Parts: sequence; C-alpha cells; structure tokens
Amino acid sequence: MNTALADDRSAVTGRRRIAFAVRTDAAGLPGTAALLRSLALAAPDVCEDVVVLHPGLPDEAFDVLRRLHPRVVARRDGGLADSLRPAGYDTVVVLTPDSVVLGDVRPLLRLRHGVGAVPRTGADDARGGLLDGVLVVQRADLDETLLARLAAGEDPATALEKVLTPVDGRYDFPAARLGDDLPVPADVAVLRFPAGSGAPASGPAAEARGRFETDDEAFRAAYCALPGEKHPELLAHLAPPLLAARPSLDLARTVAEVHRRQGRYDEAVEVLGPVVGDRLDAPRCQETLGVCLMALSRYAEAEARLLLAAASPDVAPRAYAQLARLAWILGRDEDARRYALEGLDADPTDAGCHAWHVRTRAEEERADGGADGGGEPAPAREQLAHVALFAEGRENAGDKVLPEAVRLCFGPGTGPRRWYAQPVHRLVDEAALEELNARRGVVVGGGGLFLPDTSPNGNSHWQWNVPDALLERLTAPLAVFAVGYNVFDGQPYRRARFAESLRVLVERSAFFGLRNHGSIDRVRELLPAGLRDRVRYQPCPTTVARRLVPGWTDPAERTDTVLVNCAYDRAGLRFGHDYGHFLAQTAFALRGLRERADVRYAAHMPADERFVDDLRRVHGLTLPVEQLYERTNGEIRALFRTSRLVIGMRGHAGMIPFGCGTPILSLVSHPKLAYFLSDIGREEWGLSVHDRDLGPLLLERAAAVLDDHAGAVADVHAAQRPLWEVTRANLGELREVFGPA
Repeated sequence: MNTALADDRSAVTGRRRIAFAVRTDAAGLPGTAALLRSLALAAPDVCEDVVVLHPGLPDEAFDVLRRLHPRVVARRDGGLADSLRPAGYDTVVVLTPDSVVLGDVRPLLRLRHGVGAVPRTGADDARGGLLDGVLVVQRADLDETLLARLAAGEDPATALEKVLTPVDGRYDFPAARLGDDLPVPADVAVLRFPAGSGAPASGPAAEARGRFETDDEAFRAAYCALPGEKHPELLAHLAPPLLAARPSLDLARTVAEVHRRQGRYDEAVEVLGPVVGDRLDAPRCQETLGVCLMALSRYAEAEARLLLAAASPDVAPRAYAQLARLAWILGRDEDARRYALEGLDADPTDAGCHAWHVRTRAEEERADGGADGGGEPAPAREQLAHVALFAEGRENAGDKVLPEAVRLCFGPGTGPRRWYAQPVHRLVDEAALEELNARRGVVVGGGGLFLPDTSPNGNSHWQWNVPDALLERLTAPLAVFAVGYNVFDGQPYRRARFAESLRVLVERSAFFGLRNHGSIDRVRELLPAGLRDRVRYQPCPTTVARRLVPGWTDPAERTDTVLVNCAYDRAGLRFGHDYGHFLAQTAFALRGLRERADVRYAAHMPADERFVDDLRRVHGLTLPVEQLYERTNGEIRALFRTSRLVIGMRGHAGMIPFGCGTPILSLVSHPKLAYFLSDIGREEWGLSVHDRDLGPLLLERAAAVLDDHAGAVADVHAAQRPLWEVTRANLGELREVFGPA
C-alpha cells in the first residue's frame, strides 16, 4: 500500500504510530537487508515503517531494501535522539543491522511504558552496553532531559533507571554466547551478532543468519509459501514479481484478495483475470474476480464470473448470495429472489442467501424508518425521495434509527405515504432517475456515506451508486443532509474518482450539509476552490431527537444503568496492536463501575458482541447484553433516554443517547467521534482506545457523571441547543427549496 493514499488522522484518534529503527552505513546495508528478510519471514503479519538512519548515503542505495519491504523510510542520521525516537512515531523498536529476527516480535509492539530493554548484569559481556542492543522506546517516556544525559555520555543504565522496562532475554540474545557449536535456543526471537562482525563463519548461529542471506526471488517465494496470516501490504509488495515470473492461480487469488480488502479492485482484476480465464476448476478465483468486478460496477462481467463460481457445490452458496446482491443492486428483484433460493437449495443454512431471500421477499415492505399510518402513497409530486441506507433485520441499530430521524426533520410523517425510498446502494439507472425526478425533492442522508468500502461501486466511489452523467440530469431539488466523511484513520482511499463525483454532487445540490466540521474540512480539501464554500454544517438529526420525536418527554427518573458499546468492523484500523491493552483497560474501568451501577452491554449488531465474549474469556468479566438490533427505534430510544450514562465506540452509540438527553463518553477509534465532540465543545467526553491510562481515566470520568448526574444531563441539554438552532435554520431554508408538501 502506498501510505500516501491512506487517511492519517492519528492526531484525532490517538492511534499509535509504530516503527522499527535501524542505524547503518554502506557497510551495514547487506546486514540490514538480512534483517528485513528475517523480520518478514519470522513475523509475516507485521508491517510497520522501518526507519533506516544513515550518514548521508544516496537515495538509490536503499533500493535493495525497498525491494524487500514496502515501508522503508530512509533518513539522514541526526544523532542519538533520531535513533532512539525518530520524529513522527510514538513507539520505536530499535534493532541493529547485525541482528536477525527468528520469532514473534509482536509482544514488543504491545509495550506501552518506558524504555524496554533486556536487563544487563556486570558479567554480561556478551550482551554489551544497553544502547547496543534491542530497545523499545516510548516517545512519551524519553524526554529531552534524558536524551541530553545520554548524549553527554552518562551510563544509560543509570540515566534511564526510572523508565527502564525489563524485556525477556529472548528478544536480544547475543550470538557470542553460542560460540561455534552451541545450538540457538528454540525460543530466541532476536539473535544479535557483534557489531560489524558480519556473518559468522560456521556453526548453528551462522546457519540461522545464513537463511536470510538469499536473493530477492528466493526470499519472495519463501514469504509467499509461509502458512497462516500474512500482512496485506507485505504480500501485495512481494508477490507481484513472483507472479510475473511464475504465474500461480492460488497466489494470484491470494494477492487479488489482498487488493480487494484494500479497495484496489482494478488491481485485483488485473492480477486475477488473465490467470483464471474461463476455468471451471477455479470457482473460488471466479468468485473473487466476480466480487471485484462488481465493485468496479462492471456488472455483466461480474455476473458471468459468479455464475461460473456457482457451478461448484463448495462455492455455490456464497456465489449465489453475491449474485442476489448484484441483481438487487440492478433493481432485478425477481432475479435476486431466484438467486437467493438457488443458494438455499445448495445450502439451506447459508446466512447470506437467507438474508437476501428475506429482503427481496419483503421488498415492498422495506423498513424506511417508521410509519405514518399506512395507506396509499401520496402523489409523486407531493413526496420527497430519500436516498439512504435502510437497515433491516439484524443489521446495525444505528442505521435503523437514522433514516427515521432524517425524515422527522421534515415533518411527523416518516412512512411510504410521504416518502419514496431509494436505497443508496441500488444503481441509479434511467428508471430510477425518472422516479427521483418525479418527486418534489431528493434528500440524501444521513450517515457516513462518504466511505469507499461498505458497498463499493465504480460509479461514484462512495455509497450512492449514481453515475455522474445521470446525476447531472437530476432535475428535482437535491439536498445532501447530515452526511459524514467516514474514512477510517489509516484507511487506504483512492480519491480521484470520488473527488470528481463529489464535484458533480456539490454543483448539483441546492443544499450540501455535512454532519461535523471534520467532514467539512476533509471534503473541502477534495473540491475546487470555487465550490468549497457551498459545504456547510448540518448536525446528525439523531443528536436532536428530543426536538423531533412527536410527544417527547424527558424522563422524570432513570434506571441505574450504564450502557457500554464497542465496534469491530475494520478492527485492525480501530485498534492496531492495542486491542489487548484496550480490553484490559476497559475491564479495569467496568469492574469499578459495577460497584456503582448496573453495567450492561448495548450491541448495535451481532458482531459487537465479540467484546462481551472476549471480556469474559480473557478477564472473567460477564456483562448482560441488550441486543439493540432486535428492538424497534422507539425501544432503542427508550433504553437510551432512561439510562444514566452511555459509553460507546460507534458514532451512533454516542449521538443517539446524546440526542435523547443522556450523558455520554466516547471510546474514540474513528475520527468521527472526535469530530462530533469537538463540534459541541466537549472534547473531554472522548477517550482514545489507545490511551495508555484509558482504564483509570474512563472510570474517573464515568464516576464524575454519576456523582453529578443532574449537572451532566444539563450539560448535554446545553450542548444540544446550538445543534438544534443550526438544524432549525437549515430546515427553514430547505422548506423554500422543496416547496409545500
């Protein structure tokens, strides 16, 4: 992955930036190359920046390293401070070019405090000085005073005594201890040779290092042949030259899957298409190719590939589920239902086919956010069209509440009489455009629709599947209402297609409102200067539910309940190497909270319940679960409005209870939570999932809410008022845009 294509909002989310660092000169480059090979082969699922500090070598000197690793960062060596804490990183694992990695080094990446090093003893001549071996440096704990003491020549063990964190000896094992004949202990993770010694002549240590002194092709082949998980960036970097030299169907599919997960669908098709052809004996490859073609909106080709995949009994259920999705996207409901039934014939237990069968069978009763008494729909010219994600069944509870909240902004009627529903993922073709143009207006929103990967398409590169040419022919007044830029921190995003689609969207819109100022800034960056001022602020309507829901009354009393929520979609982007830390810290906080309140877990969707399972399995802590995805919108709001506090990681685990007048604390793993809290001037309500002291801080802030609950509720109401004023002013303008109902 080209990291320049990824959104870096670590300053917003608190995500740790981690790097390996190695200090070398020209003579040390061969050893550094062996180190990189060993790192990839011993830790195939780890891919962090590798900062190579050098005395002034030409840039091309590092080409040999760049062939081995996609994230080599060459920097001029500025001395001790640079080598111990290179700029831009929070945690640095310092290695030497005379080392090789033989085992799992991920525990080093999980260290959070101090300067980690293997303790030295007076008799430990083989290990050498503290700064000569492996170090794990937390930038926050190595301040300028300590660096100055080290630079002045003070003994490192003395200077760093208060911040030293002991590390097991297997992470810095001196090869000198082994001589020429002793075997390398099986648990050694990092084997270090004397500085400048090069490879030893013979013996088990020499053999251990010799495995990594090989040519590029042999290294790539060894990496790609490894069993188990491999890091997608490493695999995508190392496999293509191997594929070009020796095409392999299995490797092509593996690489294509990596490209698919990173949103590089065109590259996936380029890798897999020429290799798979029309082969019937490669159904999984055909399935992957079909899914990637669908993501590029090459629907006819995708359907042909998926039909080839469906010919295999092993792959048929998954392929038919994808075929049902494809047909539904194209508005072919009967075909979608037929494909779903064929998949259920192949496997009656397949969840995907079952979900599509239920959806297509009840399409005319699509959940649209509420009801207004039923009856016949009003004439088209009296309706508003609503383009949104309409969640159904056991899908995300927040996505069920949101469409109704949007519609409530325009009046109490939220059902099909007053609203025409256009699912955002369905292709806008000529027939769909005609339906939209027949309405008195089109509302797109809300939710984080500016996102490339939930239901990818090649037409717009965001969630509304609309080609530019058809969008330009939309004649009904268009309002983009409370949409969010939902790209994750560190998520790859190819913006060129999105930026062009965005330009057409803004030009065509009579109103263009985004739900937080962070989204406004991100979107303005992608627009021509002349369009940037048209992007304005419209808070998510869930945040003002008290003002929208008919007959709303604030609760006179609340239950003694604290609700907690976590999210697991794109877990790697949310947690990085810190999930174990996050779990331990939240366990600490929740144990303290359980002494004061009934702590329960609010699952917005079934996948959220992993937190409860992990908490019980790892820390022996059990929480009762409220399955919000099984509740109605009214029941969800009732639970939130009568709770005393909601601690949530999902955006709507904060915005919905806030809109109900309930105090919140946000577990920030996505920029949108921090953006919302910044908008309301309550940044202290957010805690990064990466915070080293998350547990004590969370407990302290939650206890403060419970101690002065009346004050906390009043604070929520005060923070809500400006959002309502903005919303009310925008709605006044939109009444003029859309005209009378």
